[in-house]
Amino acid sequence: MQPMVTDLTRRALLKKALGTAILLPTAGVLSACVSAEADESLSVAQGDRIIGCSRTPDGRFAVVVADTHGRPLHQIALPERGHGVAIQPGGELAVAFARRPGSYMQAFNPNTGVALPLRRADQGRHYYGHGAFSADGRYLFTTEGIRATSEGVIGVYDASAGLKKVAEYTGFGIGPHEVVLADARTLAVGVGGVHTHGREPLNLETMQPALVYLDIRTGEVLEKAVLADKRLSIRHLSVTDTGEIACGQQYRGQPEQAAPLVHLHRRGGALRPLLAEDEEWLHFNHYIASIASLDGYLLATSPRGNCYGIWHEASGELVDLRPLTDASGVAVSEGQWVVGSGAGKILTRGPENAGQIAQSAVMWDNHWNLLLS
Repeated sequence: MQPMVTDLTRRALLKKALGTAILLPTAGVLSACVSAEADESLSVAQGDRIIGCSRTPDGRFAVVVADTHGRPLHQIALPERGHGVAIQPGGELAVAFARRPGSYMQAFNPNTGVALPLRRADQGRHYYGHGAFSADGRYLFTTEGIRATSEGVIGVYDASAGLKKVAEYTGFGIGPHEVVLADARTLAVGVGGVHTHGREPLNLETMQPALVYLDIRTGEVLEKAVLADKRLSIRHLSVTDTGEIACGQQYRGQPEQAAPLVHLHRRGGALRPLLAEDEEWLHFNHYIASIASLDGYLLATSPRGNCYGIWHEASGELVDLRPLTDASGVAVSEGQWVVGSGAGKILTRGPENAGQIAQSAVMWDNHWNLLLS
């Protein structure tokens, strides 16, 4: 599959897509990529289910299981704002994590909506918002931190024993955020490198972000990849169709400074930046939330920039940049991306079409997962 547009026409198409964005703020949100979106019906698989954290109309928080039209099937109340969700292979257990610095994780059955007892963070610890199950579903691995120092911890919980903590992995960096399975024996961890008090950064001059690979059985550091620009905090991860790790960054430099916010990495190599002009990177407002690979293309969302971009993975070329208010979670269903929005929009599209947008009653948070039928 070839890129959607040639290099000669790409910039013109991007400017056309974004040219009126500044003039069309909606839902009280102002950003460079805000635009009006038309409501249309979706055409994704009926049996697939979206699972993501949300804000309820009365200002509270919940984790929601919905169909791919965004119609809620189950809603589980959360004590505070949620962030990421991990789904056990087989779909019998899911876990929602509090937004960093988080005080809880909430396990539940996504098929019935029945919640398990809330688990509070250990004393002097907090959750960083993400987790991942082992390939056999036995263990849950969570990103955690020591509250006083932000030293990173991977908590290991046994799902067969009621999510009892059975081990901790440390010594790989401070401020870990997302963890994914690089393969059945390896964890990939986005280490942000930022020491915080609450959400206030304390060490921006000395931060040391990295993409770290850990042995899933022992926690041993197998490999570490770093970026030359230490202000690029590696945060969100995804595994591409070809087995590379896609990394989304948060830039901690000057507001007017552009930086590449998405990189790809293959074991044994260097982090490879995806390509865009400075003014295109600035549309993302220094933050990437969710990433998903489809047919050799990568889609990355930015709720802070109210937009999403699509890159051709092999060439690294940015081939589309579109406005979407509070663009949040993304997953792949039936050969299409399904993209959520904090404004309740749900977009479905492929690499070579503009897609369709429908209105959901759910105000989605930054991430979601898809439970396939």
